[in-house]
Amino acid sequence: MITNLHLNGPIDSQILQGCISGNREHQEILYNHFSPVMFGICLRYSKDYHTAEDILQDGFVKVFNNLTKYRGEGSFEGWMKRIFVNTSIEYYRKAINQMRTVDLDVVPDPTFNNKIISSLAKQDLLKLIQKLPGGYRAIFNLYIIEGYSHKEIAAMLKISEGTSKSQLARARATLKRMINEQD
Repeated sequence: MITNLHLNGPIDSQILQGCISGNREHQEILYNHFSPVMFGICLRYSKDYHTAEDILQDGFVKVFNNLTKYRGEGSFEGWMKRIFVNTSIEYYRKAINQMRTVDLDVVPDPTFNNKIISSLAKQDLLKLIQKLPGGYRAIFNLYIIEGYSHKEIAAMLKISEGTSKSQLARARATLKRMINEQD
């Protein structure tokens, strides 16, 4: 059970206890408070808006079903984000189960400049990331945005580290090309 939980904003331990008890009002408060941030995560990993909505719903079902596992250690929002990243990865895995992943040589692009990406408006960058093929998009998000290592990504996606590295290199090259086409 959650005790002495302190959260920023209007979400407090009473709301979480209500969610654990199945109180719909409390669940709605939690959902409304966190859904914008969690939807942003879902959008980063999904190929389109509707898939992101599905991931969001599945993620919240998991949050509500696992609230008793949150022990108040660390950020509650961080705990939720991990659930949503993992849910997004599950969707990605389901999509690639029918495809075969092939290791490709890593071709680093020394001309790729992360400063270019940071200068784009957030929404523009999100749209470009969503246009990436599924494998590129997942690995780009996991490595660049979430900060996972290639070894961790390989374990999560059940691919080799080399595949993770090559997919990231290709994602960067593709993003660079898309950015240059916008100029």
